[in-house]
Amino acid sequence: MSTRPTKPRDTTDLAAGLLLMAAAAFFGWQTRELEIGSSLRMGPGYFPMLLSGLLFILGALVALKSLGREDEPFGRIAWRGILFILPAPVFFGLTVRGLGFVPALFVTTLIAAQASVRMRPLPALGLAVAVTILSTLIFSYGLGLPFRRFGPWLGM
Repeated sequence: MSTRPTKPRDTTDLAAGLLLMAAAAFFGWQTRELEIGSSLRMGPGYFPMLLSGLLFILGALVALKSLGREDEPFGRIAWRGILFILPAPVFFGLTVRGLGFVPALFVTTLIAAQASVRMRPLPALGLAVAVTILSTLIFSYGLGLPFRRFGPWLGM
């Protein structure tokens, strides 16, 4: 049995590069029906096509970079982070109209804070209060965005 030497490659970067290229191809394909226009008179498909092209180039660079490196061991999957970080914005999106911005953001921050095993209840509450106050000041008062601070589910 002969063992032939293979070129080192980092499969994680290779997979990431190919995934970026596939996403770029998909979004580029979605813009095929839109008018592209020119850089002086941009059509509705110009910017999405430009971003798709840049994403494809980035994916190609990441994939090419992977060919000269050794694989790094893949660490443990952070299941706790996945279970709390991913549902947090989904919760916010589903409840912001009913609860309103302030309570939805407060609970969303509490959910996301549970992703860390080091986060304790009192600091999580402090974080949720701080994020809620700062976000309300910035988005509602500072930028004047038209959203309800407290929603109809709370009777307000």
